[in-house]
Amino acid sequence: MSGNHHDEGHTVAGWTGCAVAVVGTSVAGVGMCLGSAAWIWLGLGVAGLSVLVTWGLHLVGWGKPPGIRPVAERGMWVRDRGARAGHPACVGCRLAGRGRSVGTTTGVAVFAEGMQGTQGVQGVLRPDAALGSSRSESAV
Repeated sequence: MSGNHHDEGHTVAGWTGCAVAVVGTSVAGVGMCLGSAAWIWLGLGVAGLSVLVTWGLHLVGWGKPPGIRPVAERGMWVRDRGARAGHPACVGCRLAGRGRSVGTTTGVAVFAEGMQGTQGVQGVLRPDAALGSSRSESAV
């Protein structure tokens, strides 16, 4: 078992968000026991706030990037220095407008056959093609 090294994501953002969510669900649970709609909604609001707290801490570097980190960066109190620029595969960073370069076509090269099937047109698939558009730019 000691040979398995997993990046379990123990971070300040993760633990803080979890603690706020536990408080929120506890308040909602007390509200259920008391039959108080106000306490239930307050607890649900605090639980929803935990998502924003976790996201905010991730954006300032107290979370972790997607994927497995190097062993030296797995500590609880190690800040993620790449968080300010954003992580390309991170949904939270994309929601904040980070982690992607706008206006560049760093897509996948594609090869489309011509009408006769003898000639091809090489192009670059635009990033918006993943969203349902099938446009491609021809290589110049």
